[in-house]
Amino acid sequence: MRISAIMLLSLCTALNIQAQGVRSESLLREWEFRNDHDTAALQGWEKVTVPHDWAIAGPFDRANDLQTVAVVQNGETNATEKTGRTGGLPYIGKGAYRHTLPIEGSTLDGRRHILLFDGAMSEARVFVNGVQVCFWPYGYNSFWCDVTSALEEGDNLLEVLLENRPQSSRWYPGAGLYRKVRHITIPKIGVPVWGTYISTPFICDEYADVTIRTTVDGLDREEAVTLRTSIFDAAGNKVAEQTDTRKVLDGEIIQKMKVMSPELWSPETPVLYTARTEVLTGGRIDTDWADGHYKHFSTIRVDGDVLQDAVTTRFGIRTVELRPDKGFFLNGKPRKFRGVCLHHDLGPLGAAVSKAAIRRQLTILKDMGCDAIRTSHNMPAEELVELCDEMGFMVMAENFDEWDIAKCANGYHRWFNEDSGNGIVWAERDMMNMIHHFRNYPSIVMWSIGNEVPSQHSQEGVAVAGWLQNLYHAEDPSRPVTCGMDQFDSVLGNGFAAQLDVAGFNYKVHRYGQAFAVLPQRIILGSETASTVSSRGVYHFPVSVGPDQVDADHQSCSYDTGHCEWSNIPDEDLAADEDYEWCLGQFVWTGFDYLGEPSPYDTDAWPNHSSVFGIVDLAYIPKDRFYLYRSRWNDNEPTLHILPHWNWKGREGEVTPVFVYTSYPSAELFVNGVSQGVRTFAKADGVTPCLGEKAMERFRLMWKDVVYEPGELRVVAYDAQGNVAAEKIVRTAGRAAALKLCPDRTVLRSDGEDLAFVNVSLVDKEGNPVPVDSRLVKIKVSGAGSFKAVANGDPTCLEPFQQPRMHLFSGQLTAIVQSGDTPGEIVVEVEAKGVRKAVCTIRTEASND
Repeated sequence: MRISAIMLLSLCTALNIQAQGVRSESLLREWEFRNDHDTAALQGWEKVTVPHDWAIAGPFDRANDLQTVAVVQNGETNATEKTGRTGGLPYIGKGAYRHTLPIEGSTLDGRRHILLFDGAMSEARVFVNGVQVCFWPYGYNSFWCDVTSALEEGDNLLEVLLENRPQSSRWYPGAGLYRKVRHITIPKIGVPVWGTYISTPFICDEYADVTIRTTVDGLDREEAVTLRTSIFDAAGNKVAEQTDTRKVLDGEIIQKMKVMSPELWSPETPVLYTARTEVLTGGRIDTDWADGHYKHFSTIRVDGDVLQDAVTTRFGIRTVELRPDKGFFLNGKPRKFRGVCLHHDLGPLGAAVSKAAIRRQLTILKDMGCDAIRTSHNMPAEELVELCDEMGFMVMAENFDEWDIAKCANGYHRWFNEDSGNGIVWAERDMMNMIHHFRNYPSIVMWSIGNEVPSQHSQEGVAVAGWLQNLYHAEDPSRPVTCGMDQFDSVLGNGFAAQLDVAGFNYKVHRYGQAFAVLPQRIILGSETASTVSSRGVYHFPVSVGPDQVDADHQSCSYDTGHCEWSNIPDEDLAADEDYEWCLGQFVWTGFDYLGEPSPYDTDAWPNHSSVFGIVDLAYIPKDRFYLYRSRWNDNEPTLHILPHWNWKGREGEVTPVFVYTSYPSAELFVNGVSQGVRTFAKADGVTPCLGEKAMERFRLMWKDVVYEPGELRVVAYDAQGNVAAEKIVRTAGRAAALKLCPDRTVLRSDGEDLAFVNVSLVDKEGNPVPVDSRLVKIKVSGAGSFKAVANGDPTCLEPFQQPRMHLFSGQLTAIVQSGDTPGEIVVEVEAKGVRKAVCTIRTEASND
């Protein structure tokens, strides 16, 4: 008879002993910068605040990164001169940053000193007291350096050398230390950077299983260590606690816990939990094996009482599932991605990360009904993913735009297969950093291994795709993997698409049915859709539907009917979302306009230097297209929007179509009180794919034969029972009389970083918006804040973002105002010739956080 007696003795004191080393973390914000690598120079250094983008101040110039190339992924075979491809800004060149880091001798006691860079553009070389401690080539990734051995008591000189090469990007990448830099101290026995991994392998209404994997450095193999982890809900209540003492085998300790009655994370309920893990030593595990056999044994566990380290990890509880023929399920419920692709620049703020600006972007997208973000085509900023966690956006986190075959002469392909110095190639190093950095964030529901890589057609590319997907599966088996594919026939024929968890297609909505018929996953994702082009407030006549429409004004028509040769109008993707149950939804190209890629004005078309793909323009002002998506995606509030504006002097008597984007089933249009008829949305007829004007009839109410006469456009919307539900009026504006200010917020945090986005527009004496004015506006900011930037959304405007003056575009612009460090009032004044000036006040208050 086998007898097993287990004796567990857990001895924990109420008051822990604190070890000598203490974890700390501080932002390194104040640096000096110069536009070369002459670090020995005494003159020419500029004081800057990090995050910092050295190129956004301009000036714009046609010669900046002028590229003569054939853009293969756009179907081009002959090289042409691409003007403004990377924004026409001076990001190319070398830059040096330096910072003095004081170190107390008491901190050189065995604890580790880490420099953590969230992003440095690019080819970063980090020096401490003249010694190179780190090199990291990829500008979009986070990386850290252990600088302990290079530090000394007193002042230490940190230097970062960066270099951006010509033809290293397809869009504006920014330049410099454009994301935050931190100095972290970790106790000798402690948790390394990104050293926790939390997953929720089982969830039901009653409870959720929570698995916490914690890496602990500084211990000998089989040395005992105690982990005490407490889980807190969003209100700060402790909902679970567990203490485990284990012998260290591979440096990782696994704890399994339960959270009762869990609140699940979703875009509608972005509930977050926090785990606090304490690392303690001084404990032991003693096992007595009688006669060396298993017949009788006893184990004594003594929990440690010397606190070595403590870390907190924020996470969410939710499930992600893919079902063949049925699509994507979050927390057991089917849903389609209502997503957009976002480049990393923040318009007039450049690439320098601002959490307030990202929050503004997400707030606008939330109002549209958007629920998902694709981080195209690179690792995201930590602030973006944090806000997606908090505000409720699902994220497809993407890593690369290039693998081992070039899109750009000096792109990432130069590093992809290069040894990073420890026998691991850079692609794997970058992947590991990205996964370990972000795998605890519940908003990330899918990984992407790349975008339109040239090697899709080859067996070598198939192998690379499999390798990258396997890396994700090994480090994070809880999320599916996709890739943005554009070589449709190749990836269907060679196995590239079949091996992915999710087949993601860019601009192939008309062929989704073909892919679904042959791929084993039996689900399809619109990983990049539409690429419709429009300039806010600009309308061209006659209105036409189709690709590559260019006009003398270098603008794209805001009737939302123009697109590129390789893309389509939004309605076709909206139809696919409705018609195909197995379609997972879409990520529209793009949520916001961005610097660079000014298609269709990208070939010898200066001064165009920013995209017009965005649903929202570079000045954070929604275009008409915003309301088309809002009418289908915002389930909480109705939408009723008319286009175009009604100021058409010289077009009297000419056909001027009127479109209405609405969530109501029908509407009636009146011109100066005369009905133009009632329109209702066409119904799906079961024939797929639904394309072109047939798709438009399903999602737009259109009066194509309206004859322009000055006065009033009025649309009356009816509900399903035919009752009047809402109305909207657009009037022909008279002469501009006054400026008008509308700040997005009237109270800011007095933290020196918060931002207000102030819309500046013109109105006539009756208060009607004047949509066709482009006069110069001057901006003055005083009091408890300062002027930060200005933008008007014009892709051809070469005026600097950092000067407090700019011409209106389609009657509007946005002034960005930054709070100061002390509470008070910010006064914003704007003036322009011939009209009354406007003033608004914004209050700043101390944060309670």
